[in-house]
Amino acid sequence: MTTVIERPNIDSAPRRVVDTAQYGLAAFLVLVGGYTLYDASTLHDGFADQPVQPYAVPYVVGAVLTLLGMLLAVATWRGDVPQAEEGEDVDLTGGSDWATVAKLGGVLVLNIVLIDWLGWAITGAMLFAGCAWALGSRTPVRDVALGAALSLGTWYGFYAGLGIPIPAGILDGVL
Repeated sequence: MTTVIERPNIDSAPRRVVDTAQYGLAAFLVLVGGYTLYDASTLHDGFADQPVQPYAVPYVVGAVLTLLGMLLAVATWRGDVPQAEEGEDVDLTGGSDWATVAKLGGVLVLNIVLIDWLGWAITGAMLFAGCAWALGSRTPVRDVALGAALSLGTWYGFYAGLGIPIPAGILDGVL
């Protein structure tokens, strides 16, 4: 939302444009950064014996968010307004493609319903192939192969690499 403030004098002074949405974003960044700093102050010493503990990261993130919010507010106050998108590659007269949105939603719901039974390795491949189909891919064999490779790679990356259990489903004991 952009508000134009007219200057009271009649001479040829330019109009000042105030982008109130930028102020809202700046306030949001400061609030999130402040809460992150508060939340970081409630953390206890970690288990690591390094000079920089893991709880230092939220302090850095909170400080950066707060600083960026304040800098955005100052830039907005000084009149810095982002350039509007021209939409040269977007047809603004066309409607939404609700059929594609419904297909993507259906594929996601199918993944949610089947992940505990079939496991991520299978439903991840189905999710990738289904999304590719919904977005217009014409190569289903390649989509399933890529989906299987990605889902197996992410399963092993999370389960074996990071120690985060992901459902194996019917492939429990095989993976």
